Amino acid sequence: MSANASWFRRGLQGVLNAVAAVGTLWIFAIMLLIVADVVGRNFFAMPIIGVAEIAARSVVAIVFLMLPAAALNGTLIRADFLQRGLNRLAPKSVVTLEVLFGLTGAVLFALVALAAWPDTVRAWTSDEFFGVRGVWTLPTLPFRMIVVGGSAATALAFFVEALGRLPILGPGRAL
Repeated sequence: MSANASWFRRGLQGVLNAVAAVGTLWIFAIMLLIVADVVGRNFFAMPIIGVAEIAARSVVAIVFLMLPAAALNGTLIRADFLQRGLNRLAPKSVVTLEVLFGLTGAVLFALVALAAWPDTVRAWTSDEFFGVRGVWTLPTLPFRMIVVGGSAATALAFFVEALGRLPILGPGRAL
C-alpha cells in the first residue's frame, strides 16, 4: 500500500471510528431514555411520550453509524468455514474472495444509498416527521440522512478494504 493510500485509510478509519463512537453514545442515551420511561411509567404513572418510536428509529440510525467502521476494520460477522479450508489449499484464493466480498459490499451499499436518496429528498422538501401532531413530533430527515450517509460511507469502506488487499495478490501470481 502506498504512503498516500495508507494515509487516506488511516484518516478514513479515524473518521469512521469517531462516527461509530457517536453510535455507541446514542445507544447509551437510548438506554437512559428507556430506563427513565420505565421508572416514570411504573413509579410516577408518567410515561415519556414517544420512547418506542424514538427507539425504533434510533436502532436503524445506530446501525448505519456503526456499519462503516465495522466494514473498514474487518469486524463484520461472517461464516469463515470456507475460508479456513481454502486457506490451507490456496491462500491467494481467500484474498481473491475477500476482494470480491469488498467490491460486492461496495456496490450493494452504494445501491442502498441511491435507493434511500429520493426518500431523503422528499423528507427535506416536505418537512416529513413522525409522531403525533399536537402531542410530539420529530423530523425524519436526520434519520434518513444517516441511512444515506452511512450507506455511502460503508460502500467507501468496502471499496478501500478491497483495494487494500489487491497488492497481496500481485501481478502474475497463481491463485
